[in-house]
Amino acid sequence: MKKLIEKLKGGASTPSQPASAAASGEDSGFFSTMFQERSDEDARFATWAERAREVEAQPHDRARGAARFAELWGVDRYVATLERDELERMAQYLEFVEVPAGKEVIGQDEQGDYMLIVLDGTIAVDRVQPWGGRARLAEAHAGDMLGEMSLLDAGSRFSACTTVTPCVLAVVDAQGLDRMIMQEPRLGLALLASLARRLSLRLRQVSARLSALLSRS
Repeated sequence: MKKLIEKLKGGASTPSQPASAAASGEDSGFFSTMFQERSDEDARFATWAERAREVEAQPHDRARGAARFAELWGVDRYVATLERDELERMAQYLEFVEVPAGKEVIGQDEQGDYMLIVLDGTIAVDRVQPWGGRARLAEAHAGDMLGEMSLLDAGSRFSACTTVTPCVLAVVDAQGLDRMIMQEPRLGLALLASLARRLSLRLRQVSARLSALLSRS
């Protein structure tokens, strides 16, 4: 939150559990490993430029990407209302790319300077366990955003995001967000408001699931 306020103002340990224990389904084992995080000091910092090379991202036609972005934004009830010309201007701060299937576009426990908006395709959101297994948390589809928390607070990524199918993505990096806030304050605030609404919804969903788990224990 502190970093978010700064942007608006200036533009600027639990031991690993073996696989056999995880298979038992015990809640204590689940919580001691499922949500185990590394310290930020140990996290790798990955810029989008580096990740784009690793996942063999290719440029996507900007006009088509901008049109798809505007289409998805217009039907999303969690985003701020913007006029068509404003959406076109916002798209100028985004990078549109195509990524093949089977590519990890966000790495768990790393820090990054970007978030992704899925325009087409499916991305798996997994929590990688200490013993190497993966727990599927969700699947992201057209209109979903990924990596927004790390973009805002510079913290470590909680999960690994891997393309299940070939995907078309819109990329928002820290530099692009800073430029948007400085040059187009209304658009920057609209994007930040949309992120805040999505994060609030996600936290409510997590809270409800934890409450349900604890009530059964």
